[in-house]
Amino acid sequence: MTSVTPSATRRLSGPVAAFFDVDNTILPGQASEVRFFRWLWRQGMVGWPEVRSSLSWLMRHLPATSLHPLRERKLYLAGKPSRVIQPLGEAFCREFLCPVVSPSAMRAIEEHRQSGHAIVFLTGSLDFLIGPIAQSLRVERCFAGRPEQINGVYTGNLIPPLPYGKGKRQLIEQLAQDFSLDLARCYAYGDSPGDFDLLRRVGHPTVINPIRGMAHMAKRHNWPIRRWQ
Repeated sequence: MTSVTPSATRRLSGPVAAFFDVDNTILPGQASEVRFFRWLWRQGMVGWPEVRSSLSWLMRHLPATSLHPLRERKLYLAGKPSRVIQPLGEAFCREFLCPVVSPSAMRAIEEHRQSGHAIVFLTGSLDFLIGPIAQSLRVERCFAGRPEQINGVYTGNLIPPLPYGKGKRQLIEQLAQDFSLDLARCYAYGDSPGDFDLLRRVGHPTVINPIRGMAHMAKRHNWPIRRWQ
């Protein structure tokens, strides 16, 4: 099991954890990686060759009913040195993402911390984009997408497991096994069907800023819905 937070080898603070999705939950609105890609475009770091490469791969591999395979490929990073991209991502996060973290999310995190709950982030976004937020909020674990590198150059692939969908559930189950968490007493917050497996695995699920049919799922399962801005 891997984590982007420096405390990965330290025991969690107790048998109860609060699990948070990041995009459109901790960070309201547009996904962090979409914002980063547009910023890279303005900086001239990516352009039409990356777009054409992604579209070409998409047409060859994408099932008609799912966008999930696209989440497992970061072809706009392929061939780029991590020593250039990673510092840019971290700087982008500090300047553009940290200032827009939801105040409602920060209050919820602090309430859980005051209750002795471990704070855990699970996100399909890139580790270097989310790491500064996790550090500033003193998150105990942050599981995020880890771009694969060969000789310091990104391949465009991600290292499994991806913290999305069933991957989120698998990660918290492993965390529960490693640190004796009682998932029936744990909390989870997420916005989309990609969080469904996470939410249904804990005793206290909450749907935040629902998208892509998640409000309907929440009502069907009698899960509370909250709006965080």
